[in-house]
Amino acid sequence: MQGSANLNTMIKAARKAGRSLLKDFQEVENLQVGTKGPGDFVSKADMSAEALLKSELMGARPTYGWLGEETGETEGQDPTRRWIVDPLDGTTNFLHGMPHWAISIALEHKGEVVAGVIYDPSKDEMFFAEKGGGAFVNESRLRVSGRTNLAECVFATGLPFAAKRTLPATLKDLTQLLPATAGVRRWGAAALDLAYVAAGRFDGYWERELNPWDIAAGILIVREAGGFVEPLREGKEIFESGSLVAANPSIFPRFTKTLGFR
Repeated sequence: MQGSANLNTMIKAARKAGRSLLKDFQEVENLQVGTKGPGDFVSKADMSAEALLKSELMGARPTYGWLGEETGETEGQDPTRRWIVDPLDGTTNFLHGMPHWAISIALEHKGEVVAGVIYDPSKDEMFFAEKGGGAFVNESRLRVSGRTNLAECVFATGLPFAAKRTLPATLKDLTQLLPATAGVRRWGAAALDLAYVAAGRFDGYWERELNPWDIAAGILIVREAGGFVEPLREGKEIFESGSLVAANPSIFPRFTKTLGFR
């Protein structure tokens, strides 16, 4: 699909980084791995992918700001625009040889995400959207699911790992939701969870304490596919709390009520 110059730059950068990551993924057993914290791994592939993305994106738009998972935040000469980038969402999957991980790139303008790309190199699926332009995967238009019966719906979430403090709340969520639905999936890549909501593969998704680079692109893609995305708790900004709930419009009220969020 024809997009803006910025979107085309994002897609080109994602594909280039994807090719690099795929090469490393094929030799995953040889990667040198360090730790950033309990259960949170970083690899040479992760760092190399962010360096490549930063070179491509900042090379095309040198005045924009930058927020990346590995390299942190850099204020740009243009304070109204910044790239928000996760070079490898689903790092643990990647390091265990599981082909479910993605590159996430968002462009923010005056505090609002106006373009988003999520690229899954293993499946060669490029999810993308621009504000007001709809959402797409490769050449196909995206639309959230039309399911209206909670018992037929499948939802996604993240399960806390290691010593994360959100475990009790998540277990409570599952206790409330599982008996009422067709199931819950935990696939380990927040960006792809949101992309799958946009594609109608999941009917909804919720999670706590995520980072802006995990969700910035996905929020726009879901909304442009006709879905709702809101803070987990009313009155909190999504990027501030890192907690959100997303679903198709028909199921959103019952989904959030069942979880006790509204």
